[in-house]
Amino acid sequence: MAETGFPGQHTTTTTVTSNTTVQTNIRFDPSYVRSIPGILKVVQVVFSLLGFICIQFSHFNNASKGLFFSWISMIAFWFTGILLGFYLFHIVEKFYKIPWLKIELLFTALWTFLYLLAAVLAVTVHDNPHAAAAFFGFSCTLAYCVDAYLKWRAARAGGLAQGTRVVSKQTTVTREGY
Repeated sequence: MAETGFPGQHTTTTTVTSNTTVQTNIRFDPSYVRSIPGILKVVQVVFSLLGFICIQFSHFNNASKGLFFSWISMIAFWFTGILLGFYLFHIVEKFYKIPWLKIELLFTALWTFLYLLAAVLAVTVHDNPHAAAAFFGFSCTLAYCVDAYLKWRAARAGGLAQGTRVVSKQTTVTREGY
């Protein structure tokens, strides 16, 4: 015997479709540096280089704190600079199947922490070049933190690093037995 109050049949069908649009040709697109991720990458590259230069002018640049800051800033400079080039020439879009957002999310989250540590260590050395490097280190910490947050939001939403993905959801409900 069927319970009263419940329909005899209830069917819900949800269809999710995703449409990915990318252009796989390599081309130069300077408009990327006017976007928020592009501005963040330019800031990260420039401030990493400036922080490295400041450390090199210190008498204590070969001490462990100076070497650590130099190491962090140079890896950030090269990794982010290469990524900036990849975005400017749409190489990221050409190889859209590589999980660029997740790679960048891991890097930016890790470098947020490492730059914070390097900047704090630079502050403990009492000379002007280390103080200037610490300023650039804290600035990079902020830039990488904001970038990590944006990458996290984009990865969570299922977005692409470059190109467009349109996700549409269609729900069909069928009720019978009333």
